[in-house]
Amino acid sequence: MLLIDCPWCGPRNEDEFHYGGQAHVAYPAEPAALTDEEWGRYLFVRDNPKGPFAERWCHSSGCRRWFNAVRDTRTNEVLRVYR
Repeated sequence: MLLIDCPWCGPRNEDEFHYGGQAHVAYPAEPAALTDEEWGRYLFVRDNPKGPFAERWCHSSGCRRWFNAVRDTRTNEVLRVYR
């Protein structure tokens, strides 16, 4: 079980959170100009690195706020969290 440190509520068990995928994915500047293939890449293709990875998390059973966390995908250790 992961122990995730919510920036507002403090450390809580992983089962209180909802995973939101890769952090810092920019919305397309001109969404109407994208082809179906480009939309597919935007919606479904994400990085899958071995090592530190920035992710979005929501404290769904607590304050219900979204925040970012950097997690090492090799060890599952949460390295840091930030708003």
